[in-house]
Amino acid sequence: MTLPPLSLRARITALTAATAVLATVAVGYTVAAADGDGRSPESVAAPGLTLDEAPGLYHAARNGDVRSAPYSSSGTGGAADDARSRNTGLSCDRFYASGRSAVCIASHPGISQKTKVSVLDRKLNTRKTVVVGGIPNRARVSPSGRMLAWTLFVSGDSYASSSFSTRTGILDTRTGYLVKNVETLQLYLEGRRYHAPDVNYWGVTFADDNRFYATVATKGKTYLVEGDIRTWKARTLRRNAECPSLSPDGTRIAFKKRVREGAQNPWRLHVLDVKTMRETPVTETRSVDDQAAWLDDSTLAYALPGRAKGTSDIWTVPVGTSAAEPRLLLRDASSPSMVAASS
Repeated sequence: MTLPPLSLRARITALTAATAVLATVAVGYTVAAADGDGRSPESVAAPGLTLDEAPGLYHAARNGDVRSAPYSSSGTGGAADDARSRNTGLSCDRFYASGRSAVCIASHPGISQKTKVSVLDRKLNTRKTVVVGGIPNRARVSPSGRMLAWTLFVSGDSYASSSFSTRTGILDTRTGYLVKNVETLQLYLEGRRYHAPDVNYWGVTFADDNRFYATVATKGKTYLVEGDIRTWKARTLRRNAECPSLSPDGTRIAFKKRVREGAQNPWRLHVLDVKTMRETPVTETRSVDDQAAWLDDSTLAYALPGRAKGTSDIWTVPVGTSAAEPRLLLRDASSPSMVAASS
């Protein structure tokens, strides 16, 4: 059957409708593309506190809310007042703040495993977002706040397993330069240029806006490396050191050391003197699978499994004394980050 030709008015109506549909699709595609490549067209205001309004111990609560609790360094291991903690309005798997910036990494909804990295200022406004593949694991900020780093699991979910793989990224907040995977670093293993397909980095800690420390693994061994962003090189400093954390005064590095094989309680926290390379175990004897955070130059905070399955508590331990015992700081919390008021 042959249909009669459309009138001019009907053609115009159909063309207008088609144009509207195409415009809607184009807008939808543009929004999806912007979300997919991580670009944020404008800053997003935080709904809660700012770092200056609530300096103290920031942490992720059991439900993922980032909270700030008043903290006092007086007494053995310090004390946090969880009863007076305040909600920032952020939800993060890992949170860390330093200088003029903070970073929030959180699982990004979707079929594949992705993480949204949010770059925040001291008012906790979102200035930029980056969506990358993997499961949130570690996050750090340089002392000035210019450089951010994060580590994600891309396979496996535990450092105790031999089948895990990580991806570590670094972002320069001043220039916007982003490295989604630092495995392109020129690595010098015990003085020699090294190449291997199984090289894996995680747990960055910054000395300044150029120099950093991290863990590198290859051929079943782990090493503490010192990296240089400008030259894009890294050199190993010692074996058997994971998840480093540099003290505020830059003189010591806390790290977890494998003290037994297998997945059952494999690590113990140690502190390394950067100048002498002498290591000392802390008085915490339980196995800590975390990148410890320095609350001050003599106190470490870290997460240990909590009372309920899948939960964690934050503990502290003084450094440099053999008499002080570990102390429970906050229940149902993780990702500690000490934030001071801006001067």
